[in-house]
Amino acid sequence: MANKEALRELQSRLAERLHAAKSEGASVSWLAVRVGQGNFLLPLAQSGEIFQAASATPMPYAQPWLLGVVNLRGGLYSVVDLAGFIKSEAPAVRTEQAWGQARLITFNPELEINCALVVDALIGLRRQDVFTGVSGPPDGSPGYFGQRLTDAQGVYWQELNLQTLARNAEFLSVGL
Repeated sequence: MANKEALRELQSRLAERLHAAKSEGASVSWLAVRVGQGNFLLPLAQSGEIFQAASATPMPYAQPWLLGVVNLRGGLYSVVDLAGFIKSEAPAVRTEQAWGQARLITFNPELEINCALVVDALIGLRRQDVFTGVSGPPDGSPGYFGQRLTDAQGVYWQELNLQTLARNAEFLSVGL
């Protein structure tokens, strides 16, 4: 029970900071998330709202990484398991505890795609100045991978360009 309250509190603080960062034009650039075993950065300008992971209604004849559709604030959103999509495989089976930490992150409405990405955990907000190294995306990586950043602890973070992802033909081809 204490873990649930701590997660709700973290999500609430992140939502408040995200809203403040967007409205104040602060130097916060990314929402840091964990997807599978990887650390990813989602540009704030391209990210939408954060929701607790909800049970999606499955869609027949869809790619394995498309978990289904869900109603978020009265809008119908497709739910994509980001780890499954990036790895081009069926999503990993998550425990109830893992689903408790998972979140849905929608795309910014300006990108005109009603989609929510499943991430395994929210890490927080990140500014450019917390990173000590920047390089291009790894060789052979998809076009929606942006720069690769290294923080002061030597941890690698991969930026995901959500605008490019929203226009990616493979991402838009959800049928089998």
